[in-house]
Parts: sequence; structure tokens; C-alpha cells
Amino acid sequence: MRQEYPSKVLVAGASGRTGREILRELDERSVSVRAMTRSADNHESLVAHGADEVVVGDLLNPEDARSAIEGCDAVLFAAGSSLTTGLTRPSRVVDGDGVLNLIEAAVAEGVGTFVLQSSIGVGDSRQGMPLWARLVVLRWAVREKERAEQALLESGLDYVIVRPGWMNDDPATGDVLIAEGSKMMTGSIPRADVARLMVASLYAPEVINRTFEVVARIDAKAVAPPSLIDSSWVRQTSPAETSSEA
Repeated sequence: MRQEYPSKVLVAGASGRTGREILRELDERSVSVRAMTRSADNHESLVAHGADEVVVGDLLNPEDARSAIEGCDAVLFAAGSSLTTGLTRPSRVVDGDGVLNLIEAAVAEGVGTFVLQSSIGVGDSRQGMPLWARLVVLRWAVREKERAEQALLESGLDYVIVRPGWMNDDPATGDVLIAEGSKMMTGSIPRADVARLMVASLYAPEVINRTFEVVARIDAKAVAPPSLIDSSWVRQTSPAETSSEA
């Protein structure tokens, strides 16, 4: 059974650019944070960014996935393969098998909520990704992320799937457009905004078992107004924070 609020969160892909933004967001929450990375060299910097624990492992190794998630009740998955890895070593793509390994481990551990960073262009949002990117540059990522999404939907876990547009390293805008089931949403979004949305979803029961497309309002190129949803939950604080501020 899903806990209303997490007590210990695993951040997969914590040493990546989005992962570090997630650590910053979690540092403002009353929750224990375990960061997963493939390199022990990242230990000090991850602690500096807010991790309470750091575990070294490879998500493509099922045993590492099981060890990483032990004792956690929520997962924020922000790991992703580079373009070079996807094109030259498709068997090392974490977007597919890495997610599947962690989903299997999460089911066995009884994890409450699994939040997955996917991408616009996956599933029914396919038309939101430019054709050249979908068919030439990112065809491997789309395929693997579709496998991952489907596995999460079939896992029985409570989930939230976030499909951001093209991500950049700009400062957070704090103003995002969130759609559900949009086939045409196109645009970009800072990683910091994506991180805030992913963390906020752990504290918003109304978004559980839903899939969202998201772009920054200022960078939106195309939207489908009927599919837009209220985004006020992204700005909500957790009850623990509210009580401490009272």
C-alpha cells in the first residue's frame, strides 16, 4: 500500500544534470535521500548537493538495482543514456533495461511511488517530437523509453510518468504547462522545472497513475488547450514543511 508521503527516496541518475536538480529540490523536503551513481568519484559532490546516502552501482545489473532500492519507499528516475552510448552501444542503454531492472526491484521491495522521467515523443505524444529527432537522432531513446513506460504501467506500482520537452540548463521558470494525453505539445523546459515537478508529484496524490507532457510556458511551441491541466500542485509544499513553518 502506498504511503501518503515518502520517508526515503532513491534518486536514480543522481549525478546527471537533472538528477542534481532533483537533489536540490529534495534538500528542501523532510525526507531521507539516497543517490545512485555509477562512479564512486561522484560521492562528495552528491553529498554536497543534498544526498544523505550515496550508493554506487549500475542499473543494468539487476543485483545493483535491488541493493540500491532496499529500504526506500519512493523512486525518482532521472537516468538516461548519452547520444554516443545509444548509437554505439545500444546494449548499454539505461533508458530501457535499466528502468525495467529498477521497476522489478521496486515491486519486490514494496515501493510506494515510482516517478519516471520519460520524454515528449514517447507513446501518444509522438508528434510532439520533431520527425528528424524521432527517426534519426533519438530513435533508440524513444524505443527504450516506450518499453520502460509500458513496464511501469504493467508493474502494479503507483507511478507518475513525466514527459518533458527538450531539456536545457536555463534557470527554472516556475511557470510550466502540463498536459495529459497531448499529442502535439512541443517546446523546451529547464531541467530545474522538471526536477521540481517530479519531486512535487510525491506529495500530490491526485497525480498518481497519470502521465504528463510538460514544457515551459515561455518556450511552448504548440499546445493542445483541452489537454492542459491545473499545475498548482507543483507549487505546493509538503505537510511537514507547512507544519514547520506555522
